[in-house]
Amino acid sequence: MKKLRETFIGDKKFYGMVLAVAVPIMLQNGLTNVVSLLDNLMVGRVGTDQMSGVSIVNQLIFIVNLSLFGGMAGAGIFTAQYYGKKDEKGVQDIFRIKFIIALVLSAIGIAVFLLFDQYLIRMFLHEGDASLSVDATMMYARDYLKIMLIGIVPFAISQCVASTLRECSQTVAPMMAGFAAVVVDLVFNYILIFGKFGAPALGVKGAAIATVMSRFVECVFLVMWTWKRRDQFAFIKGLFARTRISPVLWKQAIAKGLPLLVNEFLWSLGVTMQVQCYSTRGLEVVAGLNICNTLNNVFNIAFIAMGNAVAIIVGQMLGAGKMEEARDTDTKLIFFSTSMCVGIGAVLALAAPLFPQFYNTTPVVQQLATRFLWVMAYMMPFCSFTNASYFTLRSGGKTGITFVFDSVFMWCLVVPFAFYLSRYTNIGVVGMYMLVQATEFIKVIIGFILVKKGVWMCNLVAEK
Repeated sequence: MKKLRETFIGDKKFYGMVLAVAVPIMLQNGLTNVVSLLDNLMVGRVGTDQMSGVSIVNQLIFIVNLSLFGGMAGAGIFTAQYYGKKDEKGVQDIFRIKFIIALVLSAIGIAVFLLFDQYLIRMFLHEGDASLSVDATMMYARDYLKIMLIGIVPFAISQCVASTLRECSQTVAPMMAGFAAVVVDLVFNYILIFGKFGAPALGVKGAAIATVMSRFVECVFLVMWTWKRRDQFAFIKGLFARTRISPVLWKQAIAKGLPLLVNEFLWSLGVTMQVQCYSTRGLEVVAGLNICNTLNNVFNIAFIAMGNAVAIIVGQMLGAGKMEEARDTDTKLIFFSTSMCVGIGAVLALAAPLFPQFYNTTPVVQQLATRFLWVMAYMMPFCSFTNASYFTLRSGGKTGITFVFDSVFMWCLVVPFAFYLSRYTNIGVVGMYMLVQATEFIKVIIGFILVKKGVWMCNLVAEK
């Protein structure tokens, strides 16, 4: 019993270290998701068609956001390990690579939305509840998307700076930037959606304008904060004075980053395709999933932050050559994350019947949202385990394996299963949702085997 306790449970110093990294990330993500929840509630108070239009666009922009995350995450593996090695030049070169990737991916995302917006939105529009209008939903979605495109570039730059700061163990500044952004977003959403203090009532357009404003606030805050501390964070000092980056480093960053970029793109596209499959059961399903995902995102912040903590803490240990310490720490981190989410899932289950009542929508939509939330509450500890396993594999640069673990699994099993259930069976949408989410159990087994084998224990920045 004592040996088991020592294997899975750390001491006070261990949890102090973990919480110092994870809590600021939780607070930042928590603030962002709570404000997204309040934004969603405000739009939901306007009407179900408006809420569905915004939900569809956010699902599409989700693909761009995760692609940005994946594109920079591969390079970020080197940032954590270079920082653990105390190599400032290496950190700066990786930041330059991240910056270029961020701008290129932003340009591609904007171009795709400008060219194919109607086609992409129409994929989610299926007749269902007679009180909901497909044409109105399309109109609101296009209005929202046109404005949201303006915020993609500042968001990309913010992620570039924030991720580098976190990989250098500075998690407070991104949290402060996130707080400033959500205050702006919340205040101007209230003013512009409902037309308060003499402003026009803009509805979904107001929601988009407020979100774009918050993106610029976050970007400017992070850049200015880091620049004022350029002696401490040398990667920002003389950033563009020297533009040449070692071809070898480019090659290494691309070799590790491309699988992550493709993985995040395919994974987010897979999630979006699942929503599209569910939407074949009617437009009310899109609204119900929107309510479910909004609250679920707030509850997910704990295990998402713990995943980031795994990548940062274990990555730095691997870069410093502390292999056995990295293995021991990783085991405790995964156990802590999974155990925590048992309790969080229970709270989500209790909140499930109450939260949908705040929306100005139909009883059918409210009932669907409640049932979707119950499914997610049950699955939360399992999702926490697979998330921590993914970041463990990524911390050692095993991006090829993470690609198989995430995207190959998604596209070879989950998406075909959802497609089959939606097109070739008459199963209700809640049963379909439950069966598709249950595929996570297979992923838990795969993640356990890969982490236990230690295939991720690699030092990428050791002197050759």
